[in-house]
Amino acid sequence: MYIIAGLGNPGAKYEGTRHNVGFSVIDALAEAHNINVDKKQFKGLTGRGMIGGQQVLLLKPLTFMNLSGESIRAAFDFYKPETDQVLVVFDDISLETGQLRIRKKGSAGGHNGVKSIIAHLGTTEFPRIKVGVGEPKRGELVDFVLGHFHGEDAAVMKEAVKTAASAVELFLAEGPEAAMNIYNKKKEKKVKESAKQAERSEADREENCSLEEKGKKGSDHEALE
Repeated sequence: MYIIAGLGNPGAKYEGTRHNVGFSVIDALAEAHNINVDKKQFKGLTGRGMIGGQQVLLLKPLTFMNLSGESIRAAFDFYKPETDQVLVVFDDISLETGQLRIRKKGSAGGHNGVKSIIAHLGTTEFPRIKVGVGEPKRGELVDFVLGHFHGEDAAVMKEAVKTAASAVELFLAEGPEAAMNIYNKKKEKKVKESAKQAERSEADREENCSLEEKGKKGSDHEALE
């Protein structure tokens, strides 16, 4: 059993914030694999299913970010996996918006949620997928990570969440090295280009709809005459 934990804060006001990227990735995985993440246990919301040929527990801790380790430890004690079967997905301000970084182990890097997990598991040797959210250009860090994405960043993150979910799938199917070889090489620029292409496609659709609407109004006007 693999435990796939996405970090975030519970509550509607935190939905879609930078600090809740981990929750967003869990939601994407749940939707793609028809897993209902709605069972309250281990101080979080959970759902069991199969991904990449592996049994998984998708977990969204409801302890608030700084106590994430309590939830993950509870699930860990119940299923008793190896620590390399606990995959944690979370936001990282040291990476450009949308960039991924997969590691098999490491320090908390200043992330309080990961710091809590290390404290409760008693080890730094668990894999993680970091999703870049950029760093604040001004203002308080807390306000930044609890803020929402806007404009181009919102489009970039929409694609990045899908990419992170794909990285989890490959991690489970072929192992961490395979996922690292592919997704650690993906540059932030490519993510932005993909997002810009999606924006252009959406703009083209809106323009076509606008032209069709104008044509329809012209036809209606002629019919009235």
